Amino acid sequence: MMSRICFVELPATDLVSARSFYADAFGLAFVDFGPSYACTLTGDVDIGLQADASEATSAPLAVIAVDDLEASLEAVGKAGGVITKPVFAFPGGRRFHFRDPSGNELAALKAD
Repeated sequence: MMSRICFVELPATDLVSARSFYADAFGLAFVDFGPSYACTLTGDVDIGLQADASEATSAPLAVIAVDDLEASLEAVGKAGGVITKPVFAFPGGRRFHFRDPSGNELAALKAD
């Protein structure tokens, strides 16, 4: 697999209204993962809505699918990236967050 953006996570101040907006405006269907998180599961580029303020990023978070999470973690560091959230597991896989040299926060994901 070639690395590619597979997911965009959006901070949401109100999960119910955010879900409603994307459903009404674009016909998107969301699956709930607890009281503060929902995402589409289309298998293409999906959208996540993060309403937990302690977990949400300050801006949209692009997530890059990778084949080898540990190798990507090492490569990000060698290329000048800064790890902002170490590898963690979640339903569906594992990921880490990082900032690129321009200060953009992204994540790398290895799906289960």
